[in-house]
Amino acid sequence: MEFLAPLQIQIINSGASTGQQVLSAAGEKIESYSPVDGKLIGIVQGVDRNNYEEVISKAQQAFLEWRTWPAPRRGEVVRQVGEALRKYKEPLGKLVSYEMGKSLQEGYGEVQEMIDICDFAVGLSRQLHGLTMHSERPGHRMYEQWHPLGIVGIISAFNFPVAVWSWNAMLAWVCGDVCVWKPSEKTPLCAVACQNIIAEVFAANKVPDYMEIGRASCRERV
Repeated sequence: MEFLAPLQIQIINSGASTGQQVLSAAGEKIESYSPVDGKLIGIVQGVDRNNYEEVISKAQQAFLEWRTWPAPRRGEVVRQVGEALRKYKEPLGKLVSYEMGKSLQEGYGEVQEMIDICDFAVGLSRQLHGLTMHSERPGHRMYEQWHPLGIVGIISAFNFPVAVWSWNAMLAWVCGDVCVWKPSEKTPLCAVACQNIIAEVFAANKVPDYMEIGRASCRERV
């Protein structure tokens, strides 16, 4: 499985990270077997409640800074995520196919959907407009301004192991929100791969290490 190396997939992988920093997960181990041939692909160490609390705490810290970045600057980070996905489209598409059981072309297609939503979100980052209105007070104008909500929780199913996350995360990021991702325990390595890809982009842009809080893979529900 030569496609695992470019994605930095190991035999045992942590199920929690803050973007660039991989946390020491202490939960239940999740073994990922391919439905294609029944072989073990890798293992993800799930999170426990302490890991979960740490992830949420860092997400709250991240939001306070990320919301202050200008939207076009946030969009530039997302644009580079799209470029990184183009770079890793082949190995990530193969992993999606092998871990989830889709055809190879459907695996590539799902990654292309991620790239497409990045392109859309980049454009959106310069279109977060608000209305201006007349006021009954002389010499005054009223306007509306959109504000980020905070932490966005994303729960994705096994049949779309990466696209659903990207549809939500890219739009949330350009709007100034941060994300906590709980991927399916049936396809945890796809989430690990996505986290590894975006970590490169965050490091290159000096995004705070607590920026994206992702892949809290676990069987338990916390």
